Amino acid sequence: MSSTLSERLQDLLEPLVSSQGLDLEEIAVDSVGRKRVLRVTVDSDTGADLDRIADVSRALSAKLDESDVMGSAEYTLEVGTPGAERLLTEHRHYARATGRLVRFQQAEGGELVARITAVDDDGLDLEVPGVKGRKPTVRRLAFDDITRARVQVEFNRKDDAAGHTNGHDGHDGHDGHNDDNDEKEEEA
Repeated sequence: MSSTLSERLQDLLEPLVSSQGLDLEEIAVDSVGRKRVLRVTVDSDTGADLDRIADVSRALSAKLDESDVMGSAEYTLEVGTPGAERLLTEHRHYARATGRLVRFQQAEGGELVARITAVDDDGLDLEVPGVKGRKPTVRRLAFDDITRARVQVEFNRKDDAAGHTNGHDGHDGHDGHNDDNDEKEEEA
């Protein structure tokens, strides 16, 4: 059996989250005064609307209640999505961010802000915005050359030629709400 609380929670909760058609992205246990907060972050390729979040929150709450993994101390369960400025750490995160503007920290030490246009097993095709009226340029970035990547919030994005604003196919992988409302939580 896993030794740390985080590993035990992962082992307990991941099968349940997966059975709901979601990916378990992160588990965090934080102390807030005398209470603890268990934050569970979930997502999927099609996004997670409030109803799905509420359903998985109830299922996780029931599973945790029948388990002693959190011990006897009081805690609050918060279930939500990664939010608008999500950190990209897995291949699926990059695929979900296709069409989004991302800030990359590169292994060579530089920083790059570009839009992901395609993702494959080796890396990303990017569109680097033009500066001072210049046209955007295309660039390839290998996963090995990325040390950190975070989606950027765009408030004034212009529609692309196809009339889409968030992705190559017109679906941004979210539930149709604005990025401002992307992070959802359901307390149990």
